[in-house]
Amino acid sequence: MEFKSKYPGLTQLEAEDRKARGEANFSAPTTTRSFKQIFAENSLTLFNFINLIIAGFIIYTGSYKNLLFLGVIVTNTFIGIYQEIKAKRNIDALSLLNQAKVTVIRDYEKQEIPQDEVVKDDLILLRRGQQIIVDGIMIETEGLECDESQLTGESDPVDKYKGSEVFSGSFVVSGNGMMQATKVGADSYSYKMTLEAKETQGIYSELVMMMKKMIRILTFVIIPVGAMLMVTSMASGIHLDKAILSSTGAMIGMIPEGLVLITSVALAVGVIKLSQKNVLVQTMGSIETLARVDVLCLDKTGTLTSGKLKVVEAESLGADALGDEEFEMLVASVVHGLDEDNATGQALMDRFSQKKPELSVVSKLVPFSSARKWSATSFEGVGSFYMGAPEYLFDTFEPQQIEKMNEAMTHGLRIIAVAKSEQDIENNELPENLELLGFIYLEDEIRPEAPQTLAYFKQEDVDICIISGDHPETVSQIAKRAGVATSDKKIDMSQVKDEDIPRLVDEYRVFGRVSPEQKKMLVTALQEKDHVVGMTGDGVNDILALKKADCSIVMSNGSDAAKGVADFVLLDSNFDSLVGVVLEGRKVINNIQRVASLYLTKTVFSLVLAAVYIFIASTYPFQPIQLSPISSLTVGIPSFFLALRPNTAPIKGKFLKNVFEPALASGFSVVLFTLSIEVIGNLLNWSYDEKSTVTVWLTGLICFVALHFIARPLTWKIYGLLGALFGIFLAIFIFFTNIFSLVNIFDIKLMLVYVPMMVLAPFVFHKLKQFFHFLLNLEFKKKKK
Repeated sequence: MEFKSKYPGLTQLEAEDRKARGEANFSAPTTTRSFKQIFAENSLTLFNFINLIIAGFIIYTGSYKNLLFLGVIVTNTFIGIYQEIKAKRNIDALSLLNQAKVTVIRDYEKQEIPQDEVVKDDLILLRRGQQIIVDGIMIETEGLECDESQLTGESDPVDKYKGSEVFSGSFVVSGNGMMQATKVGADSYSYKMTLEAKETQGIYSELVMMMKKMIRILTFVIIPVGAMLMVTSMASGIHLDKAILSSTGAMIGMIPEGLVLITSVALAVGVIKLSQKNVLVQTMGSIETLARVDVLCLDKTGTLTSGKLKVVEAESLGADALGDEEFEMLVASVVHGLDEDNATGQALMDRFSQKKPELSVVSKLVPFSSARKWSATSFEGVGSFYMGAPEYLFDTFEPQQIEKMNEAMTHGLRIIAVAKSEQDIENNELPENLELLGFIYLEDEIRPEAPQTLAYFKQEDVDICIISGDHPETVSQIAKRAGVATSDKKIDMSQVKDEDIPRLVDEYRVFGRVSPEQKKMLVTALQEKDHVVGMTGDGVNDILALKKADCSIVMSNGSDAAKGVADFVLLDSNFDSLVGVVLEGRKVINNIQRVASLYLTKTVFSLVLAAVYIFIASTYPFQPIQLSPISSLTVGIPSFFLALRPNTAPIKGKFLKNVFEPALASGFSVVLFTLSIEVIGNLLNWSYDEKSTVTVWLTGLICFVALHFIARPLTWKIYGLLGALFGIFLAIFIFFTNIFSLVNIFDIKLMLVYVPMMVLAPFVFHKLKQFFHFLLNLEFKKKKK
């Protein structure tokens, strides 16, 4: 459609004037949090508030060395802020690169400008697949239909005519046109919706959400248990200062202060690594989601194949078959009259250029849409010509024609039928007297990286579904060439009732002639069967399915609208990048499982011991300063190494079960040894400091046993780390006993008790792990039933 001579648009001076008045567009808020939010949500946390209260009580006692734990809190906070800011900058930089351009009319000329350069009253050209970025009024349309499902929830395309309102956030599914911008920037509909969505946006990660839920539960336990411990300690005659130190020690132990931080850092580092591989992560939590995907739905065109179509042959058919040259000139007139900029339209216009002189004036046209699967154009005094999927234009074919189509489909070719009607187009409906003029055959090359990527997913037990609008036989042949093992399990979805779809996903893996609504239904049916579904696509016909999927991936050469709803955008359009995303997600989940077990070990034994010491007339065995080396050397420092470890093993078992099994085993091991020392120490008339020292030593040892188990597979680097950390732990008991309120650990009367316990520690840990493995398996089986 040419507007150059008819519409002047704004002058450059008028555009600059509107920009100066603040009437320019600007992007909606990014998917990342603002710097202010990052600082606030990493520092103004509930646990930090509790830690400050605990610090206040410790200051009251005058035992300032017990404030050492605050150093760990401050360090964790700054690390979290630094990593998230780094991830934000990477995401924002890639988002800017990925931002779509807009074509406007200025000074009678077409200009392609960034979205942020659009001003009020700009004339904007719209085409199929384009996201509408500002609100406006249609000036001209040629069969333009918009999907406003993101605004209204209704997926049916809405016809737009001259004078119709269009809203930002919708996208063009068919046709083209020109609109005048009326509301830009903060006044536009989509900006207000995005701002509202960001204000009500929840946790961006399933892992983070789980951790925060766990922490909320702990919060309701920590304060009352700590208060009760202090009251009962004072009631049993313990001095106030000592009661405060013991109860605050218990509360600090119960707080898994770095758990959410480490989870966020692991996700942030994953985002940074993927950005370096030209993968734009638009939702951070999607990294872990893709790692859990067990069914990956692929749109054939543009995903499995390059999307670069090439005309192989054009064949005239029918009783009054046209000559080859005349047929090709007719096709040229039709495709140039439609002037569609999708892959098929471009391939046809490149191949057919010489038009018939008598087919020059277009009186009406119907652009292609994924729902109709055909397009049409009327020429004055000649009639109408239709192009599209053969079975959507005709109900029956002659045997010879069926044979030609079958042969083409066995070679994976796409077939376009060309037909004629003597009538002009009416109501966007097919006439009854269509005459088949011929077939056009196109081929689409398979992405070079597709076979090896699909082989990887097969090896990792990820099921592959091919979902396409093409004929199922064509899709099946392409799938076979790409190495899809289930390529023979194909079905024509145009012959299927919606209520049969849940049953079909169990049997078939290649779905042809799929409508956009059916793509969404297929994803939903798979999800209802407890699958985690990933969806890849590139066009407007994929958007409903992309939004419904647990995880969505779009190539950078996809439509603006598809990229707008995707969790990942592969900026180099490299299908093989999916493997890297999956591996990065596995690292996050596997490593967070390990780290969570370390943090919860301290929470388990602190909580159980605090509850026990409420009812016994004895002082809680840990002071805050004594927990610092245990927290730092067996949890904090190793957790940073383990959280970023390249562990890409497949995700196995339930997350909570994997986390709690070692945490409960090590936590209750500490409880057993602590209570044993309490009893033995009282029998042997040990002082509080002696009981406390032996308890801290054995607790650290058990935590190192748990760390040795959790850190598997063990490498020389891990052994080096464990050796160095244990060396520091031992040095504390040799050189820094006064600082950490400890006594000489090498006293023979103490060694006679704790050395046998040291030997028993690994055995007790592994036996308790077997016990909790059995209990947790029973619990998960009950929940499953």
